Amino acid sequence: MRHTKLHQRISVTRLPQQRGASLLEGIAYLGIAAIVVLGAVSLLTGAFSSAQSNRVVEEVISIRTGVKKLYMGQASSYGAVSLNANLISANVFPATLAVGAGAAVTNTWGGTVTVTGAGSAFTIAYTLVPTDACINIISGASGWTSIASGGAGITVFPATPAAAALECTGAAANTITWTSP
Repeated sequence: MRHTKLHQRISVTRLPQQRGASLLEGIAYLGIAAIVVLGAVSLLTGAFSSAQSNRVVEEVISIRTGVKKLYMGQASSYGAVSLNANLISANVFPATLAVGAGAAVTNTWGGTVTVTGAGSAFTIAYTLVPTDACINIISGASGWTSIASGGAGITVFPATPAAAALECTGAAANTITWTSP
């Protein structure tokens, strides 16, 4: 019997086991979670910027194709005026661009999109393009006579990222102008 009482005393004096997390463990968990969230937001921002750049390249190619098709029988004479009104009437602009009243067309950054005749060629101009998107757009372009955005202009394609960076002036809002062949 003595043995049983000793056993009971030992079990009574045992310290209770810890349950849950301590304050330091909770703070460490929240710190790691914050780092993961910041990393995800950073990657997501980069992905959106890249997607917008790719979309602009596709929009410009679509506009170029639509203009050439619409003016195919005009003996390469685009005139020297804005072509936006005619292009809107012919539904040439992609659905990703916002078409407003009159001949107003707006890009993803809220800038204007203007297509202008230049005799036997035409230009497409996008305004308010951020610098990172400008570099990606210009370095991914091909099939143009030239592309300009504040620098000396690019006439050799594909443009290197370094040449595109020199062309994009570093301003928060660049204007890119493509000239058709």
